[in-house]
Amino acid sequence: MVAALGLVLSGCTTPDLEPIPGSITYGGQPRTKLTKAPVGSIVPHQFVSGNSFVKEAYIIQPDRSLKLVRRDYFDIPIN
Repeated sequence: MVAALGLVLSGCTTPDLEPIPGSITYGGQPRTKLTKAPVGSIVPHQFVSGNSFVKEAYIIQPDRSLKLVRRDYFDIPIN
């Protein structure tokens, strides 16, 4: 049963995150390349979108482009 569950889960893929306004890659890759950071490095990014604080994480790819791999939303308290 465990082996069957592992086989089923191995076929699952997570969809790629799409950039939103405020994302580094919204509108395409940045013009400047991160040349000193090693491939595989994580690049954090934070911004405000609507009533949420957004934290994103990118990974530097072998071609020096950025791949969006995580996005978390945090509500901004309104008094």
